[in-house]
Amino acid sequence: MRFRPCVPALALMLLAPVLPARGEDGAEIRGVIGAQIEAFAADDLAAAFGFASPMIRHMFQTPETFGNMVRQGYPMIWRPGAVRYLGLREEDGRMLQRMGFVDGEGRLHLFDYDMVQSRDGWRINGVHPVSAPAAGV
Repeated sequence: MRFRPCVPALALMLLAPVLPARGEDGAEIRGVIGAQIEAFAADDLAAAFGFASPMIRHMFQTPETFGNMVRQGYPMIWRPGAVRYLGLREEDGRMLQRMGFVDGEGRLHLFDYDMVQSRDGWRINGVHPVSAPAAGV
């Protein structure tokens, strides 16, 4: 077995935008995202689908369709090797939680989770890939 330096962990620390969140919102948002990741790990599509916003649930209609989209389009979220909560920020009235996922091959993937308030609390309204800055830039 070959030693691989923990480059993703270093990159996560360097890329983390540390901005203040609004009080308890940060804990709630991290809780929703974490619960969805745990639901994916348990293959509990109904629970994972329940953490999606009404718009996302309307778009995909069923937990199975939603789960297939995540499994095929975002395998690093479906079965992450490591997960990091990097920074929560408000941008144009939206709450965005930056996430870092390390896949099974050790590659780092950054995403912004777009969070919205619903009558049931915070929900995930979309996941957007974020390009990592080039090394040395």
